[in-house]
Amino acid sequence: MNAKKVLGIVGMPGSGKAIARKVAEELGYGTVVMGDVIREEVRKRGLKATPENLGLVMIEIRRKFGPNVVAERSVEKIKQLKQGVVVIDGIRSLEEVEFFKKFFPDLKVIAIHSSPKTRFKRLMMRSREDDPKGWDEFCERDKRELKVGIGEVIATSDFMIVNEGTKESLRENLVKVFEEAIKDG
Repeated sequence: MNAKKVLGIVGMPGSGKAIARKVAEELGYGTVVMGDVIREEVRKRGLKATPENLGLVMIEIRRKFGPNVVAERSVEKIKQLKQGVVVIDGIRSLEEVEFFKKFFPDLKVIAIHSSPKTRFKRLMMRSREDDPKGWDEFCERDKRELKVGIGEVIATSDFMIVNEGTKESLRENLVKVFEEAIKDG
């Protein structure tokens, strides 16, 4: 058994997961970004980190190695962290939740929800290399995410934060929910 307290973050692209990760780091928690596993795989294959390539690799490695492949690779990263509290950014399926619970039985899942319109605006402003370039691409990415099972994780999460306001408002909500989730275990 592992003595770490582990909190999982789930949310559609642009919902606020990166801010949750930053808040966790500011609080001294360890963080693991599941999307980094996909980005590493894309780099290994010599591909450009486009939304299409990331989406295809995400689905392909799950098909080839099983639905828990990203979680498996993330557990190793979590175990290496020294912090007693670790936040996982980017859980995408109930299978991943169950897999993490084998190692961290007190895992609490925190969903961050924002409307598609709000998320699209944020992604357009963020302009990361793997962000969609338009509404159609945004909708395709959402469909890929939903196919993997992210909606089920959001629906069954232990905590829900609606993020339609300011970054400061999200930060305040995250601190409260993190504290509550840590006590709740």
